[in-house]
Amino acid sequence: GYTDRAVSMVAQLLAEFEHKIDSMTVIPSRGGVFEVTAGDNLVYSKKATGVHAEYDDVAVPLRELLG
Repeated sequence: GYTDRAVSMVAQLLAEFEHKIDSMTVIPSRGGVFEVTAGDNLVYSKKATGVHAEYDDVAVPLRELLG
């Protein structure tokens, strides 16, 4: 299900960005919502796109934001 995909995404993000982030919070929700924010910046929204994120959908904008 989507929980496994979200956990996998978190593991990949931590592997790549662990030295650039202070914390990561996963908040379970209902209704197919999957959003990734960095500070006040919305990085990805499944609610807006209608598509569950692939890794690069999240990682590319995070790389641009975090440098």
